[in-house]
Amino acid sequence: MRLPVGESPAGAIVDRLASVLLVGLAAFFVVILGRVAPDGRGHGTHEQLGMSPCSWPTLYEMPCPTCGVTTAATHLVHLEPLQAIATQPFGTFLAGLGLYAAGAALLCLVRGESFVARVATAPYGLLLRVALVLGFVSWGYVWMTWPRP
Repeated sequence: MRLPVGESPAGAIVDRLASVLLVGLAAFFVVILGRVAPDGRGHGTHEQLGMSPCSWPTLYEMPCPTCGVTTAATHLVHLEPLQAIATQPFGTFLAGLGLYAAGAALLCLVRGESFVARVATAPYGLLLRVALVLGFVSWGYVWMTWPRP
């Protein structure tokens, strides 16, 4: 199905800018994550990017809901999808969804189609339900596999 680019010249510019911005953002994150090594603990990769260690495990003696998301995304960028899923399924889902969206945006740019129209027809209800369930299940999974002192 060919989706026409914006009805007006301004709409076409906004449509193209949205596509270029998403592709550029995805390329930026792929480069950044490609330059760090996934942390062997399954979490903490963000510390290689200059961020502070997560205080949640220290305060609550359990992982935070997003523990391992950066590590999983890094595994995915390093072409280790099974390790990414084993590390943090929700992080793998988010990173994969971002890469899929960037790929769709690039395809729309190449084909001269509307990325905004494609995004407008996405099944947001289903994506939200999947994300919520997967987010909570992943947090439970990470919590169960969290190293105990």
